[in-house]
Amino acid sequence: MKDDVITPIGMDRIFLLPGDLCVTEKPVLFATLLGSCVAVCVYNRKKGIAGMNHFLRNRRTNDADSAGKFGDSSTRQLIKSLLAKDNNARHFEAKIFGGGEVVGNLSLGGGIGKFNIGVAREILKEFNIPIVEEDVGGKQGRKVYFNTKDFTVQVRDIESRHKDYSGRKIRVLIVDDVDLVRKLLRNIIEKSSEFEVCAEAANAFEARDKIVEMDPDIISLDIIMPGLDGLDFLKKIMQYKPKPVVIVSTIAQVGSAIERRAKELGAVGVIDKEDLELYKFQDSSKLKYIVALKAASMSIVNIKK
Repeated sequence: MKDDVITPIGMDRIFLLPGDLCVTEKPVLFATLLGSCVAVCVYNRKKGIAGMNHFLRNRRTNDADSAGKFGDSSTRQLIKSLLAKDNNARHFEAKIFGGGEVVGNLSLGGGIGKFNIGVAREILKEFNIPIVEEDVGGKQGRKVYFNTKDFTVQVRDIESRHKDYSGRKIRVLIVDDVDLVRKLLRNIIEKSSEFEVCAEAANAFEARDKIVEMDPDIISLDIIMPGLDGLDFLKKIMQYKPKPVVIVSTIAQVGSAIERRAKELGAVGVIDKEDLELYKFQDSSKLKYIVALKAASMSIVNIKK
């Protein structure tokens, strides 16, 4: 999906991940991707201050859980941070976005979107901050862009890529920073009658967007990547958007600490990339990859706290 919202010249773009919250006194462009999650934008025209959050669930029930992931604690924290700069709540307005009941794995299911919308409205009412705009509910995901210079918000729908799961191939996102490796893994997948590649990504940041845009069934993930390594990204996936993940890495040898750690974090399969002999023509070793993908396709993953 093309990103047609351009960051204004001289303005920083801040991308919010699930559980993030940010308050600013200078003009920025906040951006985020929402499925069943909700983002609350709160701003003060008199002071030129604004903030935005992105939360996954409606209520925090355990003090050990991250406050940013839950609508009640995150939205209160957002508002209190802004009130510390201007304690008059009447100077603030709010906008709410997200909470879609998205089909497939993009949503965490169970009516979460509806509950997230409800708690956002509840906390804003608690602080007597009026909601002046909403784009919530529905069946679609959303890209949201909040410009804190003029307090406008642009929303782009992310339509579900498939609604009928019967009679289709299992969709794989390949994440590896080496272009040739991605091409070789794609070749293995495309020879199978059961799988197809829905997208590729060269790093965790590209992969994050592809997960929300394309809603893959399985993620094939390298570990050594620039910016954010695969294990750190795996942890985020399992916390925020649980998916079956197969690790394919040269440092994930059988019996190694890396293999154990990947499985602890939630990987359903771990493959030493050297065992696949990607640069050789014989296919026998490459069957390990298809076997791992098949096992992943039958796995059930759960969100981790």
